[in-house]
Amino acid sequence: MDPSSLAGIESVVKGGRAVMAADDTAVVDAVKETVRSGRTATFYLTRPQFDAVNAWYWTPNRMKQLGLEPVSDEEMARITAELGAEACGSAYSNRIKCPSGHVYGAFEFVRQGIEEHGLEATRAVFALKDTAVIRANPHQQVQCVECRRRLATPHYYVYWGYGCCVDLDDTSTAAFAARHR
Repeated sequence: MDPSSLAGIESVVKGGRAVMAADDTAVVDAVKETVRSGRTATFYLTRPQFDAVNAWYWTPNRMKQLGLEPVSDEEMARITAELGAEACGSAYSNRIKCPSGHVYGAFEFVRQGIEEHGLEATRAVFALKDTAVIRANPHQQVQCVECRRRLATPHYYVYWGYGCCVDLDDTSTAAFAARHR
């Protein structure tokens, strides 16, 4: 271990968070167990660990079941141009219809993230080169960015370096939505 990395670890632990160092298999297994348990956690992973989790979780069948589709080049360009967050790499997202007729997709997800966490934090996540982020069972409340109506359908996403995994084995999409209203 590079001794200079201990300062970063010290800062994270001092902030009340834990740091786990283990081989790839142990880390991936910890993410899987967290997802299956329904507990919420955020994991900062190496690219190979992130890819292993996504290969396990985001199967073609699950993507189809949850309505994930590739985010178009036009929507990615719109995220960059209109929101100021440099979106790059592949991205998948479901699209939710608001009862008022608006659509909530990748653009709206990033916009809500900027509103909740700030532009600089969002840019920092998009700028990660050697680190990828998995949100296990996040408690995000999806809200239409146009009319501010809370939406009952969950939003699912996976980007080149940022994604979510939700325990769906014993929970229907409707029940998940009900828990997170």
